[in-house]
This record gives sequence, structure tokens and C-alpha cells, in this order.
Amino acid sequence: MSKKNQHVVKHEKGWAVKGAGNNKATKVVPTQKEAIDIARNIAINQKTELFIHGMDGKIRERNTYSNKDPFPPKG
Repeated sequence: MSKKNQHVVKHEKGWAVKGAGNNKATKVVPTQKEAIDIARNIAINQKTELFIHGMDGKIRERNTYSNKDPFPPKG
């Protein structure tokens, strides 16, 4: 399984979790909160990023769960 950034996007049946570049949703759930929880767990396990889109489709939040972006930042 390749590691893909996860996106939470609006779907006709609620909210969808989609891997970057995928046409099909990994999971569709009724609420954005449920989708965020699922996508966050996938992103943490795969050490990728999570992009949360608003109703308008624009990214409203982004979280990194990889070792490439250490917190707190050095320097």
C-alpha cells in the first residue's frame, strides 16, 4: 500500500476520506468529524499529511504526521 496524503472532502452522502489522487473514497460517513477522525488515524499510521476541506472545497486545515516536519521547529 502506497503512502498517500489524506483528504476530507464533501460528498453527496456526507463527507469522504480520500487518498491523494484517488477517484474513489476510502470511506464515506455522515459527518465531517467522523471523516476527520478516520483520515487522521490513516495519516498517523502512514506518516503522511491530512488536508481538511470545507464545504466550499477549499483547504481549511492541514496537519503533518511525518518525521519530515518536526515540532517544535529547530532554530
